[in-house]
Amino acid sequence: MEPTSSAIGLIVIVVLYVTIGVMSAAGSVYISRSIFSAKAEQIFFALFLVSIAGFYLAFTAYFRDQDAWQLEVTAVAVFAVFGLVGVRVPFAVMIGYLLHIPWDAVHEFNAHAGGSLLVHRQITSVPLGYGFFCATYDFLMATYFYTRRNQWRATWRASLRDG
Repeated sequence: MEPTSSAIGLIVIVVLYVTIGVMSAAGSVYISRSIFSAKAEQIFFALFLVSIAGFYLAFTAYFRDQDAWQLEVTAVAVFAVFGLVGVRVPFAVMIGYLLHIPWDAVHEFNAHAGGSLLVHRQITSVPLGYGFFCATYDFLMATYFYTRRNQWRATWRASLRDG
């Protein structure tokens, strides 16, 4: 395949994944606002961060990247801490999702570098373009969380005050 064809294919994949990321974020916001109270919404998205990070473990298993387990499990543990703290602290949810963006980028760039970005496959493979979807979703959700932070704090204050 010619380099130009490969570049065009990659651009199409990236545009599609970014579009899916935007649509997923919009759907997540719409649905969460429809079914959750502010407090439940914060708890849901804080715990969802753990699931998002855990998705890389599924890729590790699927692609049989045995050398990647230690690094991927460590990353999931770090994001789990942000998620668990984020259950109560809105800032931790925002930071956790924002920190997930460079993690997505490392995986994506590693895929394009043929696994040579990090020392011999210490990071798992991901489907081509997946990092673009995930980074788009993470950024838009962190932005949304920023807009909701005052409502989330107020809900926690009210619940502490009421009992």
